[in-house]
Amino acid sequence: MKLDSIKTYVVGNPPPSFGGRYFVFVKIRTACGIEGVGEAYAATFSPHVIAAMAEDLFARVFEGEDPMQTETLWRRAYGEGYSLRPDISLMGVLSALEMA
Repeated sequence: MKLDSIKTYVVGNPPPSFGGRYFVFVKIRTACGIEGVGEAYAATFSPHVIAAMAEDLFARVFEGEDPMQTETLWRRAYGEGYSLRPDISLMGVLSALEMA
């Protein structure tokens, strides 16, 4: 089983916006057709930037890999910080991919 594709969803939250103004969801699909969904919690940037970060991290680290190798994928992604160190935005994106 290999990770095949990702789709991101930015969902607006109507007032009074309990839980935040936006939710960023990711859906990951394997080559076998199995799908999983996760939510990115780190909305320190525009939600569309967080969605783009999820797509970028998936393409660099997760695509074509075995989803059962959670620890290996996590450690590779953890070392691929956008500022060359782990940061809160990367951890939010990694959390969403790990949930899915």
